[in-house]
Amino acid sequence: MNTVRLNVRVNRKRPESMTRQIREQLNALIDAGTLVAGSLLPSERELANTLKVARNVVRGAYEQLMDAGKLRSEGRKGRSVRSSSGKKSGKKKAAAKSTKTTKARKK
Repeated sequence: MNTVRLNVRVNRKRPESMTRQIREQLNALIDAGTLVAGSLLPSERELANTLKVARNVVRGAYEQLMDAGKLRSEGRKGRSVRSSSGKKSGKKKAAAKSTKTTKARKK
């Protein structure tokens, strides 16, 4: 998987925070299908340098998108776009695991 080149811009004169501007643009790219599931996003540092903003600004946008179920952490590889099923699949796996352990204990 290669990192995607993003067409994201920040306007310092707009009343919205730069974090919000980045989050909304990334969200729109994901919803439009421009960023497909599994696409790796640039690192916080890389995107921050490109946009000439503080790294915390990018981190905030990425974390908000993770909380919304749009992105997932790939550990040291970075962050990638989550499949459209989002958080739901994770809950099903967790429920299945707890059921298996309960069945194993009953035996």
